[in-house]
Amino acid sequence: MDVPAPIPRPLRDRLTVPVLAYGGILMAVMQTVVVPLLPDLPRLTGASPGTVSWMVTATLLSGAVLTPVLGRAGDMYGKRRVLMAALALMTAGSVLCALSSDIRVLIAARALSGAASAVVPLSISILRDELPPERRGSAVALMSSTVGIGAALGLPLAAVIVQYANWHVMFWVTAVLGAVGVAGVWWAVRESPVREPGRFDVPGTLGLATGLVCLLLGVSQGGQWGWGSARIVGLFAAAGVVLALWWWQQLRAERPLVDLRLVSRPRVGLSHVAALLTGFAFYANSLVTAQLVQAPEATGYGLGLSIVQTGLVLLPSGFIMLLFSPLSARISAARGPRVTLALGAAVIAAGYAVRIADSRDLWMIMVGAAIVGTGTTLAYSALPTLILHAVPAGQTASANGVNVLMRTIGQAVSSAAVAAVLVRHTSPVGGLPVPTLHGYLLAFGIAGAIALAASAVALSIPGDPGTGGTRRARGPRKEVLEGA
Repeated sequence: MDVPAPIPRPLRDRLTVPVLAYGGILMAVMQTVVVPLLPDLPRLTGASPGTVSWMVTATLLSGAVLTPVLGRAGDMYGKRRVLMAALALMTAGSVLCALSSDIRVLIAARALSGAASAVVPLSISILRDELPPERRGSAVALMSSTVGIGAALGLPLAAVIVQYANWHVMFWVTAVLGAVGVAGVWWAVRESPVREPGRFDVPGTLGLATGLVCLLLGVSQGGQWGWGSARIVGLFAAAGVVLALWWWQQLRAERPLVDLRLVSRPRVGLSHVAALLTGFAFYANSLVTAQLVQAPEATGYGLGLSIVQTGLVLLPSGFIMLLFSPLSARISAARGPRVTLALGAAVIAAGYAVRIADSRDLWMIMVGAAIVGTGTTLAYSALPTLILHAVPAGQTASANGVNVLMRTIGQAVSSAAVAAVLVRHTSPVGGLPVPTLHGYLLAFGIAGAIALAASAVALSIPGDPGTGGTRRARGPRKEVLEGA
């Protein structure tokens, strides 16, 4: 009996995953390209270093606010439509940066670019709606790993452009890449038929935005303004009050921005806690490694590398994340995403153990960073799978948006914690205070301990549905999760 030949998928369908992965990599690139510019921007713009730092802070704040908001908008109005809007805002931000040297315009433009933070959760939700189950796991794993891949690619790319061309060229390049991303999504990605209709929760959006801005502004600026200063204490107090009122409002809203009853389920809530801890542990690797290898050789441990060389040191971690994303999908299929997440966090901790054992030799630094990158791939790939298995199909974008938000908060706290540790452990080199090796090793130890905590939280997540705990009713275009 002849077996009928499989019907070939149209070219557009075959390009859906690569196009969405391109968008995720581009989002991560946009978050890192400004880093090589920071030392020179005060001279180039005539602004103070403190003002220039707002180019990073503005992106962080807008991304934290817009990720859950755009995720909810995607669930309501169409994920492809909102994804294109997020990429368009990012592209517009690059164009503004390319056209201006006014620090006020640059900060506002970087805030626009923060909209790209919603690209990954929106893309993961599209993959759930559009792909058959046998392709979904590997695609989601790849989509999650794009965060690390883009971060590893962005630094050397930007450093090379800044070193050999006018700094505005870098933003023209990202603007062109962004326009390609918008066109690619328009051409290759179909609009998802899964919607969660209702009225958009404007009060909830304003409350969450205000609370998150106060919280993350306090975390990001605490080192500069003083943790005990009136401004920082006031910001944290305001964040506590506003977020408490927001929580109360969300529980009473007919169509809340964030379904807190869903978040309160252990399977969802613990996944968000694990995301926060994993975000902390992952981000410390990039922060500390970049500073350590650029430290002067006079410190006795530093390698005195340039920003371009530093980017090349971190580059292998990005390729490792790309290579290991299929492995993460296979482990999740065989053992469940809960086990994959716990394993990934434990591997991150092992990577920091290597960093503590030897952070003087370049090859050992790269090995330790690569191990952390491997663990991050496993953990980040498992997190959205946990969310997809635990929430209704109509809330996947908003739920993954909250999960990405928790990672962002973890990264912000990691940045503040690493800065606080390094500031407290310095010694004079050439008349300037430079972090000591002990300070770096202490930062590695803290990040490793947080990674072990993330592993413990992952193991406490109940009822892993990836191993058969949930029955699936499959159709040609969607999956209904019974008991999600």
